[in-house]
Amino acid sequence: MKLSIVIPVYLVENTLERCVRSIQGQSFTDYELILIDDGSPDRCPTMCDNYAAEDSRVRVIHQRNGGLSAARNAGIDMAQGDYITFIDSDDYIGDNTLSILMSRLGAHPDYDILEYPVCRHDGEKEQLLRFGTHAYDDMRQYWLDCQAYTHAFACNKIFARHLFKKERFSVGRYYEDVDLLPRLLSEAHLVATTEEGVYHYTCNPDSITMNPDGVRLSQLLDTHVRELERLALSTTLTEYYAHVLNIQIDVFKYTHAPLRLPTAQYSYSDVAKLSVSGKMKAKLRLLRLIGMKNLCRLSQIIHPAGKGR
Repeated sequence: MKLSIVIPVYLVENTLERCVRSIQGQSFTDYELILIDDGSPDRCPTMCDNYAAEDSRVRVIHQRNGGLSAARNAGIDMAQGDYITFIDSDDYIGDNTLSILMSRLGAHPDYDILEYPVCRHDGEKEQLLRFGTHAYDDMRQYWLDCQAYTHAFACNKIFARHLFKKERFSVGRYYEDVDLLPRLLSEAHLVATTEEGVYHYTCNPDSITMNPDGVRLSQLLDTHVRELERLALSTTLTEYYAHVLNIQIDVFKYTHAPLRLPTAQYSYSDVAKLSVSGKMKAKLRLLRLIGMKNLCRLSQIIHPAGKGR
């Protein structure tokens, strides 16, 4: 079997049909579809069983509610394919996406991870995220130059199953995909991006990313500070540092906890060289002028918690 498709299922009776049919309608058929009913209290358990009854490729796990990470881990444990991909049950994939991606992997069996475009649906608005067509044998380059830290999603990638020999999603942790991807990259030798295929991501107003709080953002900050330190970038001005600075500002806004991000040493000319927005460059100039804590305090005055950045 070539591909294992893992779908956690919880309170998605209105979108599960669309998700499953988008897979069953693919021209690529050498897959197993693993549905993990994570103790869903609606019609989802019955729907999952019905899919399995009508399609021998569908396998179902019924378990007590343990959250997204626990559900994905259960799917990984059951997976038998050479590759694993994750799809959220309120999302779906475009026509022929699997055939395109698996053909590319067939031509390049040395790829450990293949990432493909995401179409983000937010009401009537659509945004297509593309990452070019590249192959990276340097995971640092993929993380920084491709800015993988901004799209460390689990769901728009196909992973060689051997990457999960030791690694799993951290149960009980928020932004679990951002936490896991660097650990998978440490096991990978070649990561590729393609502009073919599409993962359709449907924005959920009740999701964690749409409703951040201090606890969740603190865990995200911890992950990024860990990576900055591992990459020896914690006090170096880069686009990645600027990205993490925004998270630090938000964490302070919600928690007033001690600052975790060290202040980078840089000149104003260093700021001018960065490929970031003018607003971000203004923050970096202020950071150099007034320091991290004062910048966080100023941001809180301008944008109180819950009012955006």
